[in-house]
Amino acid sequence: MGIEVNEELSDFYKQKNDEAKAKNGVTIALSDYSVKEPSVDNYENGLLEHAKDFSDTAIVVFGRAGGEGADMPMDMAAYEGGTEGRHYMELTENEEAMFDMVKENFEKVIVLINSSSPMELGFLENEKVDAAMWIGGPGSVGLQGVANALCGEVNPSGRLVDTYAYDATSSPAYMNIGDFTYIGTEHENGGMLGGVAPYKFMNYQEGIYVGYRYYETAAQDGYINYEETVQYPFGYGLSYTTFEQKMGELSADGDSISVDVTVTNTGKVPGKEVVQLYYTPPYTKGGIEKSHVVLAAFDKTDVLKPGESQTLTLSFMKEDMASYDYKDAKAYVLEKGDYAIKLMKNSHDVIDQRTYKVKETVVNRESDLVEATNQFDDVAGDITYVSRADWEGTMPKEKAKDQAPSKEVLKALQNTKVETDPDAEDIVFKKHGLTLKDVKGLPYDDPKWEQLLEQLSIKDMEQLIGMSGWQSVRIGSVGKPEVLDVDGPAGLNGLINGTKGNQYTSAVVVGSTWNTELPEAFGEALGDEAYANKVSGIYGPAMNIHRTPFSGRNFEYYSEDALLSGKMGAAMVRGCNEKNVYTYIKHFALNDQETNAIGGANWCNEQAMREIYLKPFELSVKEGESKAIMTTWSRIGATWAGASKPLLQNVLRDEWGFEGFVITDNAMMGDFQNADQAIAAGNDMMLSSTQKEITIDETAEGRQLMRKACHNILYVVANSNALEHARVGVPGWIYGYVAFDAVMLGLIALGFMGCTKKKRVKVKKEKC
Repeated sequence: MGIEVNEELSDFYKQKNDEAKAKNGVTIALSDYSVKEPSVDNYENGLLEHAKDFSDTAIVVFGRAGGEGADMPMDMAAYEGGTEGRHYMELTENEEAMFDMVKENFEKVIVLINSSSPMELGFLENEKVDAAMWIGGPGSVGLQGVANALCGEVNPSGRLVDTYAYDATSSPAYMNIGDFTYIGTEHENGGMLGGVAPYKFMNYQEGIYVGYRYYETAAQDGYINYEETVQYPFGYGLSYTTFEQKMGELSADGDSISVDVTVTNTGKVPGKEVVQLYYTPPYTKGGIEKSHVVLAAFDKTDVLKPGESQTLTLSFMKEDMASYDYKDAKAYVLEKGDYAIKLMKNSHDVIDQRTYKVKETVVNRESDLVEATNQFDDVAGDITYVSRADWEGTMPKEKAKDQAPSKEVLKALQNTKVETDPDAEDIVFKKHGLTLKDVKGLPYDDPKWEQLLEQLSIKDMEQLIGMSGWQSVRIGSVGKPEVLDVDGPAGLNGLINGTKGNQYTSAVVVGSTWNTELPEAFGEALGDEAYANKVSGIYGPAMNIHRTPFSGRNFEYYSEDALLSGKMGAAMVRGCNEKNVYTYIKHFALNDQETNAIGGANWCNEQAMREIYLKPFELSVKEGESKAIMTTWSRIGATWAGASKPLLQNVLRDEWGFEGFVITDNAMMGDFQNADQAIAAGNDMMLSSTQKEITIDETAEGRQLMRKACHNILYVVANSNALEHARVGVPGWIYGYVAFDAVMLGLIALGFMGCTKKKRVKVKKEKC
């Protein structure tokens, strides 16, 4: 049995797609959220009859694009094929009509969902739909895997990384996504943005109740009807076989909790099974906000033959169940009480459970180098956050509205000042004859590093910090070669220099494997490609959260869940580390929509920041040992992320123990990306094709900070593959940056284009 393409239909769809592109115009970014499904009256001249003669089975693909710089439309009125009042994540009228035509004319109907964001899939419950499979973004070769799964040569074993609600607008976050303006704040943007525009903002009013944390908790408390609201839970997935999971007794050894789970294939074909472990913490109404269930650990079996069993040991740290109390304790708190440790099929369906008792409340975590405490009091803003204590009174009922900022917020938005200690001791400049090769492999605090750094001139430091877009310049005084960095969450993509590699599946597909061995192998393969192309750094993986289905960049992020995202990202980082390629985990932090991502103010309470939005980065640092990180264009509260010392120093370095360097996202976008502020906050490099203005070097403390930044950069470069393929001089393509700046604005503004089975596939004919 195999799959044969109906060339007549294929040519028809290609023609219609080309016609739509010509009509709409093609941008350099190839971004277009129009749904180009032809109307049913286009199926003429025997096209439908020929298709019926070709096969009794129809494979229908519904796809949705994504893109950098633009979120999914929440109203399709302005888009071809769209209708006013319908959003992008539901079927268009043309798609509905086509689907009705297919169901009426074909004996068997298979649906493929080619979307990295959750679509509304209620139509799959129609009895005439024989099977459905989610395929995400399959990449350059992934469709072969789809074909293998459809024909039964491979048994699907993936699980969803998002909650699929019947109504994509049903989460509390929906009311706070979009374009929101601070009234009366027009100002000069500067940079590539240019012109005069007001400041923008976004409220993370839902707090910790993102994805399944909202749906499962609200249902538990009786606020929503789960069966009517959620179609497919987070972690849902089917297989061509069946499995039985048996939970052993809990083992609490020291700081960790573990449990053995025995998985048996009870069906008739070989397959893999995902094992998911969640916890339910004790909750006191009006106390610390807590989700009803939280993913604690997961694992995946080997291929099990029918009747074969495998025992997996799942473990996690006790402190992982702590909640962050930003109001009272201002610390992580593991409250005393009973914690239900649950073996679950997905975030909703419980297989078995055990109880773990915490006898005394524990404040703070052992894994932090210094005790975590409030760093973002000013980021909470004047917002009423969603609370389990009062669902009805705290849930947003309508879209957020434009508003005037307070005097304090406006002042913070406008702030470009940097204060330095006038009595600081100045740095020393000396020649010691050292090069990067002499310090490669030495600890960060080895005295030779200080000697090497003394060889750097002011100009050296300015160039290394202030002009590091897609590369870092050659510094002759310390024998640092020119180093090449490229975009790479889904494969090497040298936007400027032309470096190209294999285009792998999107991050959301990698996440859906629930198998950390695969992203680690992905990282190793990417590292090998990087080495072959003389690339030392990769801009990725991206660690932001699927806050809603409407983020244009969800394809680049793993999941709605922080733990799954962090574990997958950490694994990819480890794989690249094995090949001495450093990865810029991004976008740090609160970059969960594209609209107003450039300079927009984000208001979020510290509990949600730490438990949801910072957690993937934390895991990538602590478990993946990431050596590079990229900040976001967005603001943390009113402070640009690249200028947030609480974020970049207090949390990242002091609490988590990060030893590496921090780079901005494209630092040519606007004047808010102040290099002096960035350096003072712990942001080491400006991603810029031209030299960013730096004046902080006019002070002794400023020169100290610049030397520290250079130390961070050089430490990572020295221990990467850079010295193995040292470049001489500056390649010509770097000089093309300046001319490219204007084009980059178009890219950002317009954006890039971006297995769940319902029933067993039955095919009578050879063609399917």
